[in-house]
Amino acid sequence: MRHAYFDDRADAGRELARKLQAYAHRPEVLVLGLPRGGVPVAFEVAAALGAPLDVFLVRKLGVPGREELAMGAIASGGVRVLNEDVIAALGISTATLAAVSAAEEDTLARRERFYRGDRARLDVRDRIILLVDDGLATGASMCAALQALAQQAPRRLVVAVPVAPPDACERLRPQADEVVCGSLPADFQGVSEWYRDFSQTSDAEVRELLERAASSAGGRPTQVRLDRRP
Repeated sequence: MRHAYFDDRADAGRELARKLQAYAHRPEVLVLGLPRGGVPVAFEVAAALGAPLDVFLVRKLGVPGREELAMGAIASGGVRVLNEDVIAALGISTATLAAVSAAEEDTLARRERFYRGDRARLDVRDRIILLVDDGLATGASMCAALQALAQQAPRRLVVAVPVAPPDACERLRPQADEVVCGSLPADFQGVSEWYRDFSQTSDAEVRELLERAASSAGGRPTQVRLDRRP
């Protein structure tokens, strides 16, 4: 027997928002969606809580030839997080790391420009951040996002997802101030199994939702203060 079964990501977002009512109508709250599938969920959460919405991008830095193995990640705001153990164990050179980082930074920058247009990033410093995705599988992307956001001095980091396996949520608890998982099925097989409609979210849909959220907020977001790596 399933614990939850969502019609689509919008339905999941509305359900998730009910578990986040403690954050409703608080000016310090900011909702960040992980693209692409997390943004429709985050849009509904932000609307229900009366909070601003932005997107937070994370790109894995894969080891050349073994791209499934992460030697780090980059994220919105010019942040880079490195896995020093992997880098040392594999003897990855500074030049290799720089080349992989440059390629991923280019991809991230292009996507951010498309998603936001000329709107600036929302400032995360000293804010309560609700970091939203459409579900967790391994939690690797969410983990990288938390590490990157922690470098930008938020007041509180809250992971919020509609569905996840219990072990994935537990792995994130040491990195977040709070983890809100709408459903924790013991028979979890994959995020898509918990949605009637899990069709892919397009880049255009992400951009449209961000535009709608910015328009309903009645103004442009303030420019984020970047914590750039040395």
